[in-house]
Amino acid sequence: MFKKFHAATDISGQTPVKSSVQRSIRSALLTQWIIDAETLESIWPKKETLVHVKCRDHISIYAVQGEPLFFQHFDEPLYPTLRLLHKYPFLLPKVGIDRGAIRFLLAGAHMMCPGLTSAGGWLPPKEKALPENTPVAIFAEGKEHPVGIGITKLSTEDIKRVNKDVGVETVTYLGDELWSLVKI
Repeated sequence: MFKKFHAATDISGQTPVKSSVQRSIRSALLTQWIIDAETLESIWPKKETLVHVKCRDHISIYAVQGEPLFFQHFDEPLYPTLRLLHKYPFLLPKVGIDRGAIRFLLAGAHMMCPGLTSAGGWLPPKEKALPENTPVAIFAEGKEHPVGIGITKLSTEDIKRVNKDVGVETVTYLGDELWSLVKI
C-alpha cells in the first residue's frame, strides 16, 4: 500500500476531525484492536485533536500533533502505524514468518503460507484461530519487534491446511514510505 507512496506528492490535504467522528473512531479502535481505554488514552489523549491526512488511492492517515498514529484504506479496518506497533506490540494479533521470508517482506511482498507454517513461522493455536481479513502484526523469526502489518487472506486454520499461495497480504513494512514518515 505504501510501496510507492511519497509524502510530498501523494498527500492532498489535512483537516481536523470533528469530535463526533473522533468518538466513533475511538470506539472502532477499541473494538478492532486488542486495547483498553487507558492505553488508548495514553496513545491518543482525548484533549488532542485528531488530524485526517488525505492521500492518493483513498488512503487516510490519522495524526496527533503531526505524528501518524493509524491509517485506513477506504472503509477497511484501522491499522496502527508500524512505529506505534513498536511501542505497543500487543495492539494486533501476531503471526510469525521464518528467516527466509524476511527479505521478501522487506521488499514489499505478501507473505506466503509456507513462510508462516515452516519451522521458523508461527500461527496462533486452533483455540485462538484468526478468521480471514483480520489485521495482524507480522513478526520475524529471531526479531523482537514486528517487521510488518498485514491482513489475513485465509483463516489461520486454512493457512495451515492449504499451505500454499498468499496467507497474509502485506499492508506496510519496515522501511517503506510510511515508516520513513515521522512527522506530517
